Amino acid sequence: MLGHVKHSRQTFPKPRCCFVGFLFLLGVCLLYLPDPLTLEPLVSEENSGATLLIWTHPFGRYRKLPDCFALYQIGGCTLTDDGRAYPQADAVIIHHREVASGTADLPQEPRPRAQKWIWMNYESPAHTPRLWRFEDVFNLTMTYRTDSDIFLPYGYLRPREHRTNGLQNRFAHPLRAPSRLHLLRPRLLAWVISNWSESHARVALYYQLRRYIQVDVFGRAGRPLPEDSGGSVVRLVGRYQFYLALENSQHTDYITEKLWNAVRAGAIPVVLGPSRQNYERFLPPEAFIHVDDFPTVRGLARYLLMLRRNPARLRQHLDWRGSYSVHQPTFWAEHYCTACRAVRRNRGRTDVVEDLTRWFHS
Repeated sequence: MLGHVKHSRQTFPKPRCCFVGFLFLLGVCLLYLPDPLTLEPLVSEENSGATLLIWTHPFGRYRKLPDCFALYQIGGCTLTDDGRAYPQADAVIIHHREVASGTADLPQEPRPRAQKWIWMNYESPAHTPRLWRFEDVFNLTMTYRTDSDIFLPYGYLRPREHRTNGLQNRFAHPLRAPSRLHLLRPRLLAWVISNWSESHARVALYYQLRRYIQVDVFGRAGRPLPEDSGGSVVRLVGRYQFYLALENSQHTDYITEKLWNAVRAGAIPVVLGPSRQNYERFLPPEAFIHVDDFPTVRGLARYLLMLRRNPARLRQHLDWRGSYSVHQPTFWAEHYCTACRAVRRNRGRTDVVEDLTRWFHS
């Protein structure tokens, strides 16, 4: 019988100053992050393994299931998408979109003794419908939020000196300190967008910003990515000094690949999403420009143009890069393996997630 216990959440202290606060919060994130780059010992006991059932492939797109040990040195994990394995599965990972839309049903109750159901979702609350249907259903949450039971964000920084090993080198993208050419990139500001909606705050921001500064728009809502970029957003953005990393909605910790693509490309991200304080959980304060830093959009445009003319000031937004690498988890292989490891570490836990809706919208 599953317990009926309040779901506990991690909280983060408010930084006392920007730089010290970032270093502390980065340490907290790295401490709680289920890091696939950390080696773990080989599994020696037969009963220490775990079977994870992938209930549906996210968004109906089939992907071959990964070998967790070969990719991430996470041993003892058996992944399957065969529903007949349900009675023997230690955990079932259920992607929200399919069960919320009705294209898939939840597994049949009663669930096997001690089996855990994992709620996995990487959309923002604004695009996560019918949460009320899943109160008191799941045992673990897996999202981009730092207070999830299984936390795996869209991207994160790693200090260069942090646990250097072959796996880190394999998955991390070292960031280069700015060179003279970096400070003199030929193009000013780009935006790649596919989901255009007149109701989005980012579209309203764009309409205002283009009155004062040139914005090159690419994607389904703009020009096609140039052929010489090879379809790579990172390669395209690497030609620009600034990039609009504008989220489709503003919610806690909802910071997607838009930001991390800009960081990898060496462009300074201009962000619209959660608060500056929230972004500083993941990045040094000078690593990005938040639209809320300016009372007007015109003031934001003037600041970007000023930086363009002032390489010394521009460098202040880029000098931090030489100390870090960036890691962007692979969808969905890394998520499954990270979830499997969490199941192995939480064998005795049978709490039920209460107030899922209130938590995710908080």
